[in-house]
Amino acid sequence: MLIDPVLTDANNKPDTLIIALTEAGEALARCLQQSLPGSEYWYKPQPFAQCVQQAFISGRPLVFICATGIVMRTLAPVLVSKREDPPVLVIDEQGRYVVSLLSGHEGGANEWAAAIARLTKGEAVITSSRSYLNPVYTVGMGCERHCPEAHLQSLLFECLDQVKLGVEHISGIASIDIKADEYGLISLCKTLNKPFVTFSPDELSTVDHQLSVRSEYVFRTVGVYGVAESAALVAAAQTTGQVAELLLCKQKTARATCAIARSYTDEVGT
Repeated sequence: MLIDPVLTDANNKPDTLIIALTEAGEALARCLQQSLPGSEYWYKPQPFAQCVQQAFISGRPLVFICATGIVMRTLAPVLVSKREDPPVLVIDEQGRYVVSLLSGHEGGANEWAAAIARLTKGEAVITSSRSYLNPVYTVGMGCERHCPEAHLQSLLFECLDQVKLGVEHISGIASIDIKADEYGLISLCKTLNKPFVTFSPDELSTVDHQLSVRSEYVFRTVGVYGVAESAALVAAAQTTGQVAELLLCKQKTARATCAIARSYTDEVGT
């Protein structure tokens, strides 16, 4: 378990509640509470079922540090639907697994689980089905000025190989707006017959909470904490209109960076 960064996610509203039932769980709850602005934690609330059910009914996003069975038996009487229930996560005492239990898509629990798993250096467990959806993949790239097309292409192909994708699977390449005239990126997209889009620092900053690493140096240089990951996430989200997730975190060479994001759409051929 390793918790250092502060997570600023839409689900971490002031009423986010962390619930622990053991001493080890309480230790993790305290750490999480410090990294989730505005959240609070309860340790062994009594009467347990009544307290938890009331919090759930009121719409509070809940994080349980206990066995999944306890959570399900407690919440079963008050479940309504995936469109109305608040997001619920379950974490083991060591923070190794962060389970998206309820309202994964509609309530944002899937994205929330992935973000908290990055805090604990654990693994997000997402079990909801996406078999009826089509994945959309976007690439984000950053580079030093005048980086050659060949260097960028080599990095891109290495990244695609890591996630078992081909060029035909990606919808486009994105970067920050100061790279809108970067010849290597423009030429690469022409070679691959892929659209090249750029975003302003303000647009890219909307996904700060999803970055695997926040670079103060990059922020001081271009005004965002990460170019490749941010551009990939924003491009994917804008393509589908849905929340995106990092499929491949930033990969770096001496001259360029590359990341791959994924989102989902129910439109055929997008």
